[in-house]
Amino acid sequence: MPVSAKICGLSTPESLDAAIRGGASHVGFVFFPPSPRSLSRERAAQLAARVPGHVTRVGVFVDPDDALLEASIGAGQLQALQLHNTDPTRAAAIRARTGLEIWAAVAVKTRADLAAAATFTAAVDRILYDAKTPPGATLPGGMGVRFDWGLLQGFRHPLPWALSGGLDPYNVAEAVAITGAPMVDVSSGVESAPGIKDLTKIAAFLDTVKAQ
Repeated sequence: MPVSAKICGLSTPESLDAAIRGGASHVGFVFFPPSPRSLSRERAAQLAARVPGHVTRVGVFVDPDDALLEASIGAGQLQALQLHNTDPTRAAAIRARTGLEIWAAVAVKTRADLAAAATFTAAVDRILYDAKTPPGATLPGGMGVRFDWGLLQGFRHPLPWALSGGLDPYNVAEAVAITGAPMVDVSSGVESAPGIKDLTKIAAFLDTVKAQ
């Protein structure tokens, strides 16, 4: 089964085009103002118009309210919502309200953290295993932090899932080999600086994923 890839935190036409050209199955648009990758509605609309039908547009949110969701879904023509710091009850309500595919991010540092995935079984469509960020961090992800991928070995996943957290063109093959991830998600690992995507790194990451 081929491994699919999401390039997250895209904010320019050039980086978006590179992700699409390289074969990304999903592109991520961030709607969280503290993030250097956060998009205005106007920029989200401009980028969304460039995405072909075979690529899924994913909006990334941190415990969003309904007003932000509604405005962002419309601007970004979103087809899936990736929720961070959002409990299962709220995630289920968002899925019922929007009718869109919902991803829940589960922050992982120890094996015990994986148990949170089961709490989302009836609430969302996909789990995104991400690295737990340091205490006091302003962002829940996109900081280049990785967790021990061996924690996922032998784990019975309750839902379709993707792997995130500290991936880059140089370690993604190892990550897939260890975890068996069907989908990988990268943001800071294909950047030259926070929020600045590197087109060469995007191409290298996607070429490596396609070789798995």
